[in-house]
Amino acid sequence: MEKLYNNIMLPDDFACEMSSPQNVPYLKTPPEVINITVGRQLFVDDFLVEETDLVPEYHKAVKYAGNPVLKAETEWEIAQSPVACPKSGGVWYDEEEHIFKMWYEAGWLRNMCYATSKDGIHWERPNVGEKPGTNLILTYDGYEPSKFFVDETYLRPDSTTVFIDYECDRSERYKLFLRNPGGKRPGYAAVSSDGIHFRDFRPTGSVYDRTTIFYNPFRKKWVYSIREGVPTDETGKNLVRVRDYRECDNYLDGASWTGADVHRWLTTDELDKPNPYVGITPELYNVDCVGYESIMLGMFQIFYGPQNKACEETGAPKITELIPMYSRDGFNFSRPSRDSIINASMYKGSWDRGYVQSVGGVTIINGDELLIYYVGFGGDENFTHQSWITNGMYKNGATGLAKLRRDGFVSMNGHGTLLTRKMTMSGKKELYVNAVGKVRAEIIDNNGKTVAVSHAFDGDSTKARLGFDDFVVSSLNGQVFRLKFCVEGKLYAFGFADENGEFGGARAAGVVK
Repeated sequence: MEKLYNNIMLPDDFACEMSSPQNVPYLKTPPEVINITVGRQLFVDDFLVEETDLVPEYHKAVKYAGNPVLKAETEWEIAQSPVACPKSGGVWYDEEEHIFKMWYEAGWLRNMCYATSKDGIHWERPNVGEKPGTNLILTYDGYEPSKFFVDETYLRPDSTTVFIDYECDRSERYKLFLRNPGGKRPGYAAVSSDGIHFRDFRPTGSVYDRTTIFYNPFRKKWVYSIREGVPTDETGKNLVRVRDYRECDNYLDGASWTGADVHRWLTTDELDKPNPYVGITPELYNVDCVGYESIMLGMFQIFYGPQNKACEETGAPKITELIPMYSRDGFNFSRPSRDSIINASMYKGSWDRGYVQSVGGVTIINGDELLIYYVGFGGDENFTHQSWITNGMYKNGATGLAKLRRDGFVSMNGHGTLLTRKMTMSGKKELYVNAVGKVRAEIIDNNGKTVAVSHAFDGDSTKARLGFDDFVVSSLNGQVFRLKFCVEGKLYAFGFADENGEFGGARAAGVVK
């Protein structure tokens, strides 16, 4: 058994059963006392809630009006099929260099590129030196699609993820996963000191495309999020997409695995309903994850169809959308709402008509808001009945931005109360809430006695301090207590900050300073 940061006990065989969003172990049997020392505490599930008459509201991200923020413009982005999008890849705010960074696919299956931005909206293509006058990285001479299927080392960015790792030696600061398109084959793990020149390429086990990686900062584990296919009939030819899980302590060493190291992880279920305009059974297409405050935040990219053959006949992109998912142990994820947080526009002429995808890093914290970058494809109906490499369904891919209130995935709404489960913490000094409307908090000791009542906050703030007259909040450190929130409006989250005003949570893909 492994005791996690929040007092969840993770069994040694935790990966022996698939994660089911309807059967999350720590929600069915939460710890007797939850440790809330790490990060802001979000109400994305019932983990913290003992009882309440407030009603959850699940919020959508708002697409930026100036989208797309990056589209195919250069010769190498327009080549073959116009594409300029991460397709996982990665979008990060580098907290040391104070700049936004993006790794993206340029031209469908052609090149991998690097871009930077000062504000996250206007992107530049720096001359990174591998090919003079371009932002190309991992460059190759020529272009031979036939090698996709016969030469595993002929790497083209069909599946990529880049993670910035601040916890390791600088020489391995940037972690890369990259895999060729087509079939089931090994991908490659590599590292870099600058995010441009990668080295130490290690072959992974065989995987399908759209395999990605992420880091669990709470358990210090690297995870390979592996796409797998499960036969739907006796022929074994028709495969439904599912997700497998492989964790390791060292990213490069963990690239090599056997079947025993990989566990079945995620799939869709009966609550994932077909798109009424398409009608096929939804499937899990991809998963990207990141540590955010006190949770692991994931984007469940769900596939609604049509299948590739139908899209090739029309030149329109297939429909995928993004549903947020949440975990407090890094393996079991809940999806309390099946509504997309970012949807496909689904109309001709839209830049994000379909094929909406998440990025490596998932979200960036920017003051009172979250920046959620995503991919969309417009398609091109002038290119039909062609191979999947040049077909219109994979043309006009670009990168967009959506915004969400900080911690704003779920709010508890109404005129009522919310009583937490028993909690403990250490090193904290002040209580804050993320709320709209009027909120006050009662502190209840382990014997059920109310020992303090805060002043009421009335307004709109992602970090509103709840003060007390004579009660010293730091006296709660090491004690067992509950909070009872009295709410007239919306309560998104709460947290106890240290003497520096910090919550000590995971920082997602960077905190803009």
